[in-house]
Amino acid sequence: MNIPTISVVIPCFNHGEFLPEAVASVISVNRGDVELIVVDDGSTDERTRREMDALEAQGIHVIRQENKGLAAARNAAIAAARGQYIFPLDADDHMRPACLDREVPILDASPKVGVVYSDGEFFGTRSGRWDMGAFSPERLLYWNFIPCCALYRRAIWEQNGGYDGSMPVQGLEDWNFWLGALEHGWEFHYVPEILFDYRVKTESMITRTYGSEPEIVKFIANKHGPLYRDAWIQLTKERDSLKATLFSERESLKFNSRNLRRLLKTRLKQKLLRNGRTSLTHAKS
Repeated sequence: MNIPTISVVIPCFNHGEFLPEAVASVISVNRGDVELIVVDDGSTDERTRREMDALEAQGIHVIRQENKGLAAARNAAIAAARGQYIFPLDADDHMRPACLDREVPILDASPKVGVVYSDGEFFGTRSGRWDMGAFSPERLLYWNFIPCCALYRRAIWEQNGGYDGSMPVQGLEDWNFWLGALEHGWEFHYVPEILFDYRVKTESMITRTYGSEPEIVKFIANKHGPLYRDAWIQLTKERDSLKATLFSERESLKFNSRNLRRLLKTRLKQKLLRNGRTSLTHAKS
């Protein structure tokens, strides 16, 4: 049996109405090196249970567990996964057919790159392009901007000890996970193309984080304190360097101004002397 290169993991809790579309989008990538693992995270919805049975009948790997939350569901799938690259996909989102063809070669060619992410397309209650933008450590430290639909090395999951389910509010486990990758020195690569579709609903896990930002920020600061400390030290060094440069430029400007005044004074004196001699010559004649 061939060992897959990529493991796509789909956690699902009561999203049976959307699950077949998500699964179909993974199958549509049409690659022989992809395995799909779906986790039923204790769904209570009958539709979801039926869809899980149907997936198992198709030969798709389904893990069933009591409800433990998004982080635990992803961890269960990845623990069972065999691929060296992991791609998390929410049960209500879609992977574009070209997604893995565009992202896998980047990890293959760049050992220092640990995460590859792209733009997305909104659908549902909102439409339009979701532009992620080029990677910036400072931007990630401020807030998360990288979606869960990103390809990363399994080694990152192992180094991070998996996704942390102890966050005070579920919905930003990805932010914590990407910061862990940054701490371990991995590089991030941005592909400015739409490679996944993101469903927007009136209420979702991410909307439930609204109002809980102070708790989340406190959790992140406590867990990744050294990372923020290093960033602060670097920022302080850059500030001091800038101040030194500005001071040097001011001193240089003062020096140039003094020299300019001396030069003008000297030339004015020479001109006056010349004029004086000319006047004296005329007077003698």
